[in-house]
Amino acid sequence: MLAIRLVSGSVRPDTLVLPVRPGGPDSPAVLVPTAAPSADDVRAEAGALLPAARLTGAAGEVREHLRPGAAPDRLWLLGVGAGDEQDWRIAGAALARAAKDETQITIALPDDAGTALRGLAEGLLLGSYRYRLTDAGARPSLAGVDLLVTDPQAHADTLAAARTTAEMTVLARDLTNTPSSTKHPEWFADQVAAAASGRPDLHLRVREPRELAAEGFGGLLAVGGGSARGPRLVELDWRPAGARTHVVLVGKGITFDTGGISIKPVPAMKLMRKDMAGAAAVVAATLGAAALGLPVRVTTLAPLAENMVSGSAFRPGDIIRHYGGLTSESTNSDAEGRLVLADAMAYAVRELKPDLLVDLATLTGANAVALGKRHAALYSENDDLAAGLLAAISAAGERAWRMPLADDYVEYLASDIADLHSSPARGAGSVVAALFLREFTGDLRDRWAHLDMSAPSWSDDVHGELVKGATGWGVRGLLRWLGTLG
Repeated sequence: MLAIRLVSGSVRPDTLVLPVRPGGPDSPAVLVPTAAPSADDVRAEAGALLPAARLTGAAGEVREHLRPGAAPDRLWLLGVGAGDEQDWRIAGAALARAAKDETQITIALPDDAGTALRGLAEGLLLGSYRYRLTDAGARPSLAGVDLLVTDPQAHADTLAAARTTAEMTVLARDLTNTPSSTKHPEWFADQVAAAASGRPDLHLRVREPRELAAEGFGGLLAVGGGSARGPRLVELDWRPAGARTHVVLVGKGITFDTGGISIKPVPAMKLMRKDMAGAAAVVAATLGAAALGLPVRVTTLAPLAENMVSGSAFRPGDIIRHYGGLTSESTNSDAEGRLVLADAMAYAVRELKPDLLVDLATLTGANAVALGKRHAALYSENDDLAAGLLAAISAAGERAWRMPLADDYVEYLASDIADLHSSPARGAGSVVAALFLREFTGDLRDRWAHLDMSAPSWSDDVHGELVKGATGWGVRGLLRWLGTLG
């Protein structure tokens, strides 16, 4: 990962980056006042370049200016927009891509650098992310960034928080991007164990198929029954001393989804390695909470299964008995995520008894139909919980939109032969899936939130701090939200 450090002093770097912002409707971009100890001639030269460079100051604009024989010998102008955290995040990502052939750059930051520093650092780290299984043809990339501030020590905690947040987001991206030829439930559980090793304050339990059967996790066993690589339930617990709030995070962990006997068409199947992005996000957020020392207890449940086609796969029309005893009728084996989530949520309510319950899942294509590629759908009956999550998600640079839990759709869940119908052939797919999950929240119904994040879990192109592939959606927002609960 890109090395970032805080520096101060008067030594001129070889490559200096100066931020610029919009100057107004009829004026060019202007330089942002910074802690740069550069000589007046450098700033004067930069100011003179602005009109010729045709910079508006919009976040993510980048221009390079060569200065042969001078110091610094390369000057970069970086648009930071209005200067809020997300604008700096976008600017950092754009700079990481534009300067990929540089070895080391120095960025001058404003004296009140807190917001700027966090956004910029996250943008640099996330925008420079690449997932590759081979080094063949790999191009050189930016290795180090110095952030020039007046008092480095004053901003050390902010940089550390940004670095941890980015590292956990990268972990979620790596887990999600990993091909399913490698990734299966046992492998995922092993990755969590490796990430949590050496942390005595983190407690990990992994249930294997025999334990799942003995304890009644029928949904997880049904979905994983068609694979030669059996299901797992990962339970990871961060329990800091003095914590007064206990949050359970549940993440859908389908390591590959063929659709089962209700098999998907090939175009819909080719990216199904991403169907465990919810599990990756909640695991990474819990590890991040521990790394940051957040004073809130966090338990993550990651129900992991591979939904495959075989003689032992569950069938359309099967009745599934979930943890706790509720039964569901499934007439579509491609609606499998809600079945494993139901088990984990019922277990959380009955055994862990948390204060708050939040689940993340790449659950429905209807999420993308309703909200497009960059927004998750948020469902909750608790206005304060919904508002807190939405505010944290937005502050972290992610997006979500609150959707209704329409009670007049509950009738769609009626089954003639089971307690619930898990996959009714009606409309409002994302809403109905959320209503199904609500049936497993027990007395936590008014303290539960569901995030259907299928669409924003994957990016088809470069956008802001996102690169093509897994986004790690949810890690940043969850860490911001958890940080408000101490």
